[in-house]
Amino acid sequence: MTSPYQGYVYSYPHKTAYRPLVPRPSLREVWAEEQDQALFLYLHVPFCEMRCGFCNLFTRTGAPASLVTAYLDALERQAAVTREALPEARFAAAAIGGGTPTYLEAGELARLLDIAEEVMGADLRAIPFGVETSPATATPDRLAVLTDRGVTRISIGVQSFVDAEARAAVRPQRRAEVETALAAIRTAGPPVLNLDLIYGIDGQTEASWLHSLDAALAWRPEEMYLYPLYVRPLTGLGMRPGAWDDQRLRLYRTGRDHLLGAGYEQVSMRMFRRRVSSTVPGASPAPAMGSPYDASPASSGSSPYDVSPGSSYDASPGEEYSCQRDGMVGLGCGARSYTERLHYSFEYAVAIRHVRAIIDDYVRLPREEFARANAGFALDAAERRHRHLLQSLLQARGLDRAAYEERFGADVLDDFDLDGYAARGWLECDAERVRLTPEGLAHSDAIGPALFSTRVRELMDTYDHR
Repeated sequence: MTSPYQGYVYSYPHKTAYRPLVPRPSLREVWAEEQDQALFLYLHVPFCEMRCGFCNLFTRTGAPASLVTAYLDALERQAAVTREALPEARFAAAAIGGGTPTYLEAGELARLLDIAEEVMGADLRAIPFGVETSPATATPDRLAVLTDRGVTRISIGVQSFVDAEARAAVRPQRRAEVETALAAIRTAGPPVLNLDLIYGIDGQTEASWLHSLDAALAWRPEEMYLYPLYVRPLTGLGMRPGAWDDQRLRLYRTGRDHLLGAGYEQVSMRMFRRRVSSTVPGASPAPAMGSPYDASPASSGSSPYDVSPGSSYDASPGEEYSCQRDGMVGLGCGARSYTERLHYSFEYAVAIRHVRAIIDDYVRLPREEFARANAGFALDAAERRHRHLLQSLLQARGLDRAAYEERFGADVLDDFDLDGYAARGWLECDAERVRLTPEGLAHSDAIGPALFSTRVRELMDTYDHR
């Protein structure tokens, strides 16, 4: 492992391991033997007002209103067919990701939520329900729609409170716009506010990183995500990749220690959650908004996971949902769905022209085309073990050995050779759990990819990137 930044493991297997399914199985067939009483509902909105320089999500910019309407029409067709295949399904958690879901106007957002509730049967007011937003689109009218439907978590991608750093990351925003959006979210009053920040931006220093962290802490977010930049530095930075790795590790440790000192607990390499009774030493209180935004987070869940259901959303679903065990129903052309034995989705792309072509094809699909899975990956017994390991080990709490043995009939240390990580000081074991050490968590983006199966690595290596 020459670099601690091999890749962000947000799902296993990655979509680049998916291949066309031949023959295409019907959704009824896919879900026939699955448990369907505690599923995750994920809605994907593939639109943004701009494409940031670090973004590799399935999204397009500048979508006209006519395309948004056509997209919602197609998503409603997909939802109706999916519900027919899962007539008794019940949802234990829900999320809307993207893209930027709040790219939709308030009325369009309301229609999307109507689809979730009236077509899919999700009781959004009774379950953990998260939505992503951006500084430019977190407007009071949109937020009012979300809070009226019971949103419990709003995640906003700030990335940096320093305007020059935002420009360097090709995210042209001003701090004043960010502060206005945060004030609007706090006024709306969802129980959990999450802020995303990025370290490793061109020109960023430890002092400017601490400045952004303190600006974020002033709003007392219930959750914070610290992401390493995954775009090679601009040539003007004048650093070799190795030096850039060193810089990111230094900034990671600075950010981690700062949040731990401010009363947050580390959930994974990226995720930090404010302890209910914590204060923020040295930080100014957030402006009074007239809403109880110091409320404790929503149900923290059996696995608030980095290996997330889709896009960039990292959920904190309720205790009823287990990411290792329970399935997800994804709606929208960039969403994935998964059962215990099959993960499936539509085509995947990052390049702008390919993304646009896939969206254009999606909105024209007739109803019957949504009744079958298109591309995917079938998980045999060995792959299910790999997935359980990754879904658990990359969390600070680690892997429950008894739960693993109950599910698979073997001890995880017999199934996987983890001695090398222990020898490096990255992993520790006791009778109950296998977990990463603090230094191991710092190297999560190297450990995760290294634990992929040979089959998945070969498929990813031979994927035709578009």
